[in-house]
Amino acid sequence: MNKIFLLLCWLGASHLTHAQTLTVLDSQTGIPIDMATLASLSPKAFAMTNALGQADIGAFQGAAAVEIRMLGYETVVASYAELAKMDFQLSLHTTAAAFDAVVVSATRWRQAAGRVPSRVAVISARDVALLNPQTAADLLGASGEVFIQKSQQGGGSPMIRGFATNRLLYAVDGVRMNAAIFRAGNIQNVISLDAFAVEQTEVLFGPGSVLYGSDAIGGVMSFTTLSPQLSATDKPLVTGQAVARHATANAESTQHFHVGVGGRKWASVTSLTHTRFGDLRMGAHGPDEYLKTFTVQRADGIDQVLDNPTPQVQTPSGYAQTNLMQKIRFSPSAAWDIQYSGHLSETTEFARYDRLIETQPNGLPSSAVWNYGPQVWRMHLLSATHHSPTRLYDRMTVRLAQQYFEESRIDRRFGHHRLRTQREQVRAYSANADFEKRTGQHHVYYGLEYVMNDVVSTGSAVDIRDGSHIDVPDRYPASQWGSYAGYANYQWEASARWLVQAGVRVGAFRIQSDFAQNLAFFPFDFSQANVNNAATTGSLGAVFRPDATWKISLNTSTGFRAPNVDDIGKIFDFGAGEVIIPNPALAAEYAYNAELGVVKTWGEVVRLDATVFYTYLDNAMVRRTFQVAGQDSILYDGVPSQVFAIQNAAFGTVYGLQVGVEAKLPAGFGLSSRYNYQRGREEMDSGTVSPSRHAAPAFGVTRLTFTHDQLQLQTYAMYSAQVRHADLNVEEQGKPAIYANDANGNPYSPSWMTLNVKGLYQFHEHLSVSAGVENITDRRYRPYSSGLAAPGRNVVLALRADF
Repeated sequence: MNKIFLLLCWLGASHLTHAQTLTVLDSQTGIPIDMATLASLSPKAFAMTNALGQADIGAFQGAAAVEIRMLGYETVVASYAELAKMDFQLSLHTTAAAFDAVVVSATRWRQAAGRVPSRVAVISARDVALLNPQTAADLLGASGEVFIQKSQQGGGSPMIRGFATNRLLYAVDGVRMNAAIFRAGNIQNVISLDAFAVEQTEVLFGPGSVLYGSDAIGGVMSFTTLSPQLSATDKPLVTGQAVARHATANAESTQHFHVGVGGRKWASVTSLTHTRFGDLRMGAHGPDEYLKTFTVQRADGIDQVLDNPTPQVQTPSGYAQTNLMQKIRFSPSAAWDIQYSGHLSETTEFARYDRLIETQPNGLPSSAVWNYGPQVWRMHLLSATHHSPTRLYDRMTVRLAQQYFEESRIDRRFGHHRLRTQREQVRAYSANADFEKRTGQHHVYYGLEYVMNDVVSTGSAVDIRDGSHIDVPDRYPASQWGSYAGYANYQWEASARWLVQAGVRVGAFRIQSDFAQNLAFFPFDFSQANVNNAATTGSLGAVFRPDATWKISLNTSTGFRAPNVDDIGKIFDFGAGEVIIPNPALAAEYAYNAELGVVKTWGEVVRLDATVFYTYLDNAMVRRTFQVAGQDSILYDGVPSQVFAIQNAAFGTVYGLQVGVEAKLPAGFGLSSRYNYQRGREEMDSGTVSPSRHAAPAFGVTRLTFTHDQLQLQTYAMYSAQVRHADLNVEEQGKPAIYANDANGNPYSPSWMTLNVKGLYQFHEHLSVSAGVENITDRRYRPYSSGLAAPGRNVVLALRADF
């Protein structure tokens, strides 16, 4: 009987321990803080607050030190006993400086940014609510950390440390988004992500190939989307948000809604966003070269050029987009967390604006039609995380993902009758297993990855006069691209001051391409192309913290980009008297990077950080002369044609400085500024050396903030230096349509600065309004390398209801 009584007492105590709930609140507003992280080393435990600011901390019982962190708030360290004395209710104080955020991208596990040698920038959901970016590309650009190029309104191609396009990697909930058709030209896949459904965005600067594999040369953009939230009590947790937003520069109309329902073991979240953008209006004061003075219209079977009655309006540039996300979470015990995620993004057809402003030598437009077809992205992700110390790991996460990409190009030259459509479909499959193990001063992260892309490309065309079919080649051969790899990342806490980190990744990749469908257009003596190769990358870094106010980090790393189907498929890029053929010997290009970072804080008042970096790109893929069957030319379509192929034959260098300061001023004010400087050189197809195309001009942002009770205000300036004609990449010099003219009539990119103001007022526990004016001076400017001029004066108004 006594044994039964003791057992019941033990079960009751266990239940009470499991049910202990900590509530974390904002000290000024009393509003619950969502996504605050709690961690302790002894016992090993981790938790995160939900939308009510609640977290079950039963697993922390007896902990001598529980660390509570949230970006934008002062970090608190308290024992479990001290939290009990507070009746398990804790208030966090805001700080203007994000001193030591919790990041995921640096190790694929949550860790304090101060413990990693690499530089990581964090954009929180709180920032997004105030800044109100229209797309995920604008979200990155508003941070002042990433330069955004736009060829059309339905786009946004990030530039980071002199690299862009397929030399940057996107990760969504830990899954690589890069597909085998990501090209060297500007890409717009980042807009497939819904800014409203993103909880936190991180930018890992420099090569991240040890953790993320191919393409992670210039950096990694890691997006964490909304997570279903479990209830910390027996009462179901129901949360949600509804947002309506309007912007004047492009007549934006956005509606967003998400709702989450959570119990102790089951939870779900559903998110839906629909946005419609009209044609974008540029500013009133700036270069006349940016004005859209004409439009193209077809009447009576003839392409006609008409005057644009409103040349500040960039027509056509409007489009619409819908995003849907569904997540389901099951936590059968404290040790297991299983989630399913479904994402769907689809746009309408939209114009590639930069091609529609190009003209022929006779002054007539080059294109009558140049559109991207609907851009579709779908992802299904099943992940399982296990938290329980074993011999092999303390934590393990397995991710199985399937993605689908669809894009198309629809074009017709001015005065011509052939309307061509090139449609690409990619099905991408991936499997990741990530592990974490800690023993004393030693911390190991390791894992395995497998990726496979199946590419289907279809080319078709019609004669618009009678609708008859015209044979055209596919853009790419039918192909499969695959890779598999293993990685390990080791951290050694040599002392309270020193931390050393080393990592290595070993992998292989392959491409199998079938040109059988295209032999009628390209009569070569082969129908297959196969590339098989391997890549090894590594990193070595250290963090030195002489005291709590300093962080000095040194990091060296290598990154690589394996050739993809776009590289192999460039057989279709041919001109008169030349033809490009596949090169089965194509290997990965490598980047070698070194950087030194310094962070200095003065209490919780001022934070200064600076990073200098240098990157060397070797074996870069460029077009060079080639031979087939020992011949440097072949007879193609009755014409002797010189043979070319993509080869590992070029190099590039980039160096630069990133510096930032954040200060908490009296009376709720704050001041921050970020500045990015980068210069680069690259070897071109011709063998000459030119300024790097993707090294953006110096750019940055300076902000003055004010916070009081339920009010947040921010006045900020965004700015970019000029790029003189002599400093333009030679390819950019050949694009006069997108640049202004200097005093000598040569294309160049002028400097620019915008003044902006944003505000958010929480006038009710569940209701808030945010408003702002962007580009107050109505400046007409076009960011470097962009075909689309930026918005003119833009008034943004959003109403938000939280429940």
